[in-house]
Amino acid sequence: MKVIVVASRKGGSGKTTLAGHLAVQAELAGAGPVAMVDADPQGSLADWWNKRVAETPVFVQTSVPDLPDDIARLRDLGIQLLVIDTPPALSSAIADVIRLSDLVVIPSRPSPHDLLSLGATVELVEHLGRPLVFVLNGAAPRARITNEAITILSQYGMLAPVIVHQRVDFAASMIDGRTVMELPGKSRSAEEVLALWRYLSGRLSGFARPVALPSLPPLPPVGRLAASGGPARSGFL
Repeated sequence: MKVIVVASRKGGSGKTTLAGHLAVQAELAGAGPVAMVDADPQGSLADWWNKRVAETPVFVQTSVPDLPDDIARLRDLGIQLLVIDTPPALSSAIADVIRLSDLVVIPSRPSPHDLLSLGATVELVEHLGRPLVFVLNGAAPRARITNEAITILSQYGMLAPVIVHQRVDFAASMIDGRTVMELPGKSRSAEEVLALWRYLSGRLSGFARPVALPSLPPLPPVGRLAASGGPARSGFL
């Protein structure tokens, strides 16, 4: 079983939406059974799952202290992928979750505040020796700041070659527990999620102990960047 942790110090980076979409896409792609854990006390991923009609991916109620034992149980139950959403904070609890990961996905919107907040997250993941990948999320097509964000993220580490763009269908689908892949018809959003999952799946299948990153370069000043719920249903546990 592989474990993906979606983490970012910055709130509003799209962690929950990305976690839900990756879990559903992995299931649709035949990489399941897939399970999800919401480690964010706000419970947004749990709220979204409670509205789902589909029974997959499954949702697991657990706590950070119990997570190691529950991961072992999920592995015995045949779960192939676990996706964990985390709160927008860095704490010892978040460190404990990241330590259990096979890959840490760090979403970032192309905004000065998002980019300036990345250092602490990267340093924590690097300190724990886990591999990471950035996902440029909520980007505006052909915006100058998107290109600047690509340059900055590439300095920090591995950047996914798929950009997830800002579109209303992401928010619309999440309202009733779905994803863009489950909406009628084809969409560019669904194509982006599929391409991103294919890339992440390849990273997981080729997992190796990461090489330590060099010292992080200082980010440019902000002025240099162009501005342009309730308890979950019963799961396995």
